[in-house]
Amino acid sequence: MTMQGINKKQLDKFIKDALKEDVGNGDHTSLACIPKKKKSTARLLVKDDGVLAGVELAQKVFTHLDPKSKFKIFIEDGSDVKYGDIAFEVTCNAQALLKGERLALNTMQRMSGIATLSRKFKNLTKGTNVKILDTRKTTPLLRFLEKWAVRIGGCQNYRDGLYDWIMIKDNHIDACGSISKAIDRVHAYFKKNKKKLGITVEVRNLKELSEVMKKGKVTRIMLDNFELSKLKKAVKIVGDKFETEASGGVTLKTVKAISRTGVDYISVGALTHSAGCLDLSLKISK
Repeated sequence: MTMQGINKKQLDKFIKDALKEDVGNGDHTSLACIPKKKKSTARLLVKDDGVLAGVELAQKVFTHLDPKSKFKIFIEDGSDVKYGDIAFEVTCNAQALLKGERLALNTMQRMSGIATLSRKFKNLTKGTNVKILDTRKTTPLLRFLEKWAVRIGGCQNYRDGLYDWIMIKDNHIDACGSISKAIDRVHAYFKKNKKKLGITVEVRNLKELSEVMKKGKVTRIMLDNFELSKLKKAVKIVGDKFETEASGGVTLKTVKAISRTGVDYISVGALTHSAGCLDLSLKISK
């Protein structure tokens, strides 16, 4: 398995910081109850139906705590799972096992919830060429994990942050004065700072769309909260001149119809901000 798109230094820091938050100056319950050299084996039990995510992260957690740990993976990230499945088995120092238990479970449950919801959205768009994108509506400092889970579930990441893609939204336009002014200022900024990034501009109606079509100089047009009939019309107007993106309150009930309008991308904040958790449990074998 590979952790494609994951910065390993960032992941290592996350694990260290998360353990520090939880363990503090010691897991005193385990220190009191369990002999220092005791080894134990535990299995990750799936207690819900969905898509598994975070197995690789769990392995990193236990390896960090006990470099001699043995980790057997039975079900890999991205696999469909059902109640009663066993995802992996880990054998390591018992104190280390209990230190890492909650971190492994919390991250896996969250990531699996996101991967499960992402897979549902992806499946509903089968038969089209549309790509489902996540957004910046993520948990602060956990974005890289949540976006990893989106990829595991079969959808795609939009931008990692404010630094890697230009997105001219309604607030930028209103603060700047107009769409045309905003686009011109972005290109002036590029020239001055020797930058080149993709540019998305948000439009709220067909009048604003017309302004963008005349102005040009963008990568993608985001059609925000367009009714289905107007979305179809907008996509037809744009044609192949620019990429098109539908956004705004997209749900499992509406995504199928939206995907059939011919739009290139659909951005879905719900992938991360509304995903639940998959019920998982780590149990030590007696």
